[in-house]
Amino acid sequence: MSALLEVSGVSVSFDGFRAINNLSFSIGPAELRAVIGPNGAGKTTFMDIVTGKTRPDQGEILWGDRSRSLLKLNEAQIARAGIGRKFQRPTVFEDQSVADNLTLALKANRNPFAVLGWRPSNASEARVVELAAELGLADQIDRKAGELSHGQKQWLEIGMLLAQEPRLLLVDEPAAGMTLAEREQTTALLCRLAQTRAVVVVEHDMDFVRRLNCKVTVLHQGSVLAEGSLDRVTRNPDVIDVYLGR
Repeated sequence: MSALLEVSGVSVSFDGFRAINNLSFSIGPAELRAVIGPNGAGKTTFMDIVTGKTRPDQGEILWGDRSRSLLKLNEAQIARAGIGRKFQRPTVFEDQSVADNLTLALKANRNPFAVLGWRPSNASEARVVELAAELGLADQIDRKAGELSHGQKQWLEIGMLLAQEPRLLLVDEPAAGMTLAEREQTTALLCRLAQTRAVVVVEHDMDFVRRLNCKVTVLHQGSVLAEGSLDRVTRNPDVIDVYLGR
């Protein structure tokens, strides 16, 4: 099976500091992957590069069935190509309802005239209801987003990304600040999403990573230190030395 995303030999430096060092990483079209590593390992910079926020000094990033270069696209074009990113802190429209947040995020023509004349259709309303149910927010659909719990806001933001129909989701520390019940529901949601798209979860919480039960990539000093199951990588002497032993 060919990779959906292929990062090959990518490096980037900031003021002489090499944040990403000859990084190679690939993920399949329907796969869940956890990315772990110590602070400064390059996890955030890796996501910045994939989403077009940061340009690498060297290397290539190929995307999709036709292996097109992401380096030729800007951030908006990369998002439209099917890569969605969720940051650690949820950013939702707090004064708007759950339904309105999801409606605003639906994939649609963003031409200014099309936006001015846009009205919800039966199909768009049905999609919003479907998304809310998928997120476990069906009974919250008319509530203002600002009234939701921290975990529910995280799910809503994931739903806003899903409304764009991405093929790859990059999710940064989704379990942070969640209750145990919310963490369990988040695990189930991410595992379910990865059945139909690629999901990359950057996480520090080893218990949460274990719950995901997926392949793990360990980054250190901007490159891949180890890869495999969580049990395999946590037995790796190098991983123990640079990450787990601290």
